Amino acid sequence: MPVTQERSGTAPETPDEAPGPGRVARALARIRAGLPRTGLAALAGLLLALAFPPFDLWPLSLLGVAALSLLTRGRTARQAAWTGFAFGLPFFLMLLSWLRVIGWDATVGLSVVEALFLAALGSGLAVTSRLPGWPLWGACLWITQEWARDRLPLGGFPWGRLAFANTATPYTPLAALGGAPLVTFAVALSGTLLAWAAVRAAGRGTERRPVAAALAALGAVATMLAGFLVPVPTAPADTVKVAVIQGNVPNPGMDFLGRPMMVLNNHAAATEKLAEDIRAGRAEKPDIVIWPENSSDLDPFSDPLAYRRIDEAVRAIGVPTLVGTLVDGPDEQHVQNEGIVWDPKTGPGASYTKQHPVPFGEYVPFRDQLSKVITRLQRVARDFYPGDHNGVMQLGPARIGDVICFEVAYDEIVRDTVDQGARVLVVQTNNATYAKTGQPEQQLAMSRLRAVEHGRAVLIAATSGISAVIAPDGTVVQRTEELTAAELTATVPLRDGTTVADRVGAAPEWTLAVAGLLACAGGVLLARRRRATAPGDATATATGGAPTAGE
Repeated sequence: MPVTQERSGTAPETPDEAPGPGRVARALARIRAGLPRTGLAALAGLLLALAFPPFDLWPLSLLGVAALSLLTRGRTARQAAWTGFAFGLPFFLMLLSWLRVIGWDATVGLSVVEALFLAALGSGLAVTSRLPGWPLWGACLWITQEWARDRLPLGGFPWGRLAFANTATPYTPLAALGGAPLVTFAVALSGTLLAWAAVRAAGRGTERRPVAAALAALGAVATMLAGFLVPVPTAPADTVKVAVIQGNVPNPGMDFLGRPMMVLNNHAAATEKLAEDIRAGRAEKPDIVIWPENSSDLDPFSDPLAYRRIDEAVRAIGVPTLVGTLVDGPDEQHVQNEGIVWDPKTGPGASYTKQHPVPFGEYVPFRDQLSKVITRLQRVARDFYPGDHNGVMQLGPARIGDVICFEVAYDEIVRDTVDQGARVLVVQTNNATYAKTGQPEQQLAMSRLRAVEHGRAVLIAATSGISAVIAPDGTVVQRTEELTAAELTATVPLRDGTTVADRVGAAPEWTLAVAGLLACAGGVLLARRRRATAPGDATATATGGAPTAGE
C-alpha cells in the first residue's frame, strides 16, 4: 500500500489526534517557507500586466510565462494552484484597474474569478512538468486556460489573453494563420522554452546541459521570428472613402450621457460641420459615415426629436451613416444596443443588435436576488436583449461587419462577420465610462489583432476616443485622442479574400486546448505509476520528483 505521510516527514495523525500547537506551528512554518515563492509569483503577474496596453512592454509576456513555468515546476497540483492564483490575482488587478470607475469591489471580484483560471493553469503546469517535452504541453495549457476563460462563466471574459499583449510584435502575423489562439501559443511556447533553457543552464551535474539550454533559447527566438514568414494581405478588390465621427461626451465616467440629446447633438453637429466643409471645398465627400455606439442617447423610434435630429445630420452629409443607439427591446424590461444603417433618402434600414451583452454592465444575472444585496446594480434599469444574427450589413458601397464594443474580444463574433462576406470591419464603441484608464488602449490593441487575423481594414468609432483607422496589416493609420471631438477621413481597402485563420476557424484553438488536457491526464497517469513502483519514497511520490526548496 503506498505511503501517504505528510511532506514534512512526520507520521500521519491518528483519527482521534486533536490538532494541537505542534500542528499549528508546522502549518505556519510551511506558510513562511512558501512566502518567497508566493511573492515571486505575484511579482511575475505584475510584470505580465505591464506587457499589455497602456504600458506595451510586450517582451515581459515571455518572462511572465517563463516565471510561472519555473515557479510551478516540480510542485504538487495543490501547491501550484496557489502559485497560479498568486500570479493571476495581481495580474488581473492591474490589468482590469479601469473597472475602478465602477468600484474597486467590482475590480477585485472579477479579478478573483479570473485568477481562479490561472490557479487551474498552475496545477496543470505542475502536473505536465513531469512529462518529456513539457514546454510544449505548458504552452498548450495556456490555450486551454484561455479557451475556458473566454467562455465561462456567463459567456466568459477574454481580457488578458497573451495574444492581446502582442498585437504589434513579431508574433502578430501568426494571427493570419491561426487567429489569437496561435499568437498566444507562440508567445507561451517561447516563454516555456526560456524556462527550459534556464533549468538546463542552472542544473547540476548531469542535469546541467549548456548546449540544450542554448538550443532551447534559440527555439524561443525562432518561434518569435516565425511570424515574419506569414504573407501579407493581398491587394484590395476595391476601396471606400469613410468618415468616422467622434462627437465626445459631456462628462466621462458613470454619468457620461449628461442631459438627454447632448451626446446625439455632439455627433450630429460634427457631421453637419463636415458637410459644410465639403460644400466649401475644404474636405472631400466620403462614401459612408460611421457613428459610434450610443451616439444617440435616445431611441429614435420612440422619440421623434431624436429621429429628426439624426435624419437632419444624415441628410446634410448626404451618404449612408451607421448610427449607434439604444432602442426599446421586445418588452418593457429590455433594451437593445444597435447599429442602424441610416440612409439620407429612406431613413433607417438594416440594423445589428449586440449579441454579447456584458454581465453586470449591460444586464444583471440573478437580478431579483443580487439587486437586494448590491444596490448599485439597480442602476442597470433594464437588461440588454441580445441579438440573434451577425453584423454584416450593406452600408452604401461597402459590405461591413459590425461588432459593438467588447465583442471585438470574442473570436467567433468577429470571425462570423468575415465568413458571411464582410469586406471591412467596424467596431462601434463607447468607452466614455473608462476614459483615461487604459481600457481604450486595450480595446484598440484587440482591433489591431483582428485586422491581421482577417486581413481586413478596421474602423473604430468611439464616442470619446479612441477612434481609429487600422490597415489590414494592423498598422494604425489614424487615431484620435481621448475626450476630444474629432473626425477621421480615409480611403480604406475592401477585401474579399480570406486568411488561413478564416478558413480553419476555431480548429487550432480546440486542438491545442485538448492537447493540454490530454497532457494533464498523461501527467496524472505518470504520477500514479511512480507511486505504484516506488511505494517507499513518500516525498518523491507526493510530487512526482525530488523535493524542491521552500516547501
